[in-house]
Amino acid sequence: MDIASLAGIILGLVMVVFGIVSGDGPSALGNFGDVPSVIITIGGSVSGVLASHALPDFINGLKGITLTFKGSAEKPDEVIQNIIDLSNVARKEGLLALEEAANSIEDEFLKKGLMLVVDGTDPELVRGILETDLNCIEARHKTVMGFWDKWAELGPAWGMIGTLIGLVNMLKKLNDPSAIGPAMAVALLTTLYGSLIANWLCNPTSAKLKVKNDLEISMKEVTVEGILSIQAGENPRVIEEKLKSFLSPKEREGMGESAGGEE
Repeated sequence: MDIASLAGIILGLVMVVFGIVSGDGPSALGNFGDVPSVIITIGGSVSGVLASHALPDFINGLKGITLTFKGSAEKPDEVIQNIIDLSNVARKEGLLALEEAANSIEDEFLKKGLMLVVDGTDPELVRGILETDLNCIEARHKTVMGFWDKWAELGPAWGMIGTLIGLVNMLKKLNDPSAIGPAMAVALLTTLYGSLIANWLCNPTSAKLKVKNDLEISMKEVTVEGILSIQAGENPRVIEEKLKSFLSPKEREGMGESAGGEE
């Protein structure tokens, strides 16, 4: 689990609640609940996001929040080490031996590339196929990130719509002091709800999804280079140094000595 995402969401909520109760105590929480404001801001912004996407993309976008709480499935050092191990297999036993090794690999992208190599596919064609697959993966990720970006955009906008509604109702009933308070509550709370939607939920979710996308794409690029290097028959030590160039200096040090030097 990605503790940072969970901690950030909880800490943000705690800060808001603390700000509310620090003045008049827990009873003040009741002042910040208003059904019309919720309907206008959350309902309106969700309807706008729905209208901006096809239904399958809308559903996938909602599900995307679960990805922010999942730990990274691919660790750079493990990906590189796996490729180095495969290069040693190919160097000792030949490219055809990779077919058996591929059966135990869970990464479908890596398995696909290895099978293309085993089948004797031209290197440029292998690169083209894998890069097309990579572009499609990134396009799907961008659709999910776009969902949260759109909601972050529409949340405050619908909050402003609610504010205008509340102000109009308030001005219409200035002669009735009892109506001014509820109307002003709608006006202010919709702005608050819209800001929370954008800055507490949507923008952090979109940002975390972008971080995870960048990491996954980077690891897929490492995989492509590794597969092509194996196909070219390069020395495992050379492959190791080539793939390490994708890592930061700290990550390179953390890898230590790998099996790349085996002969």
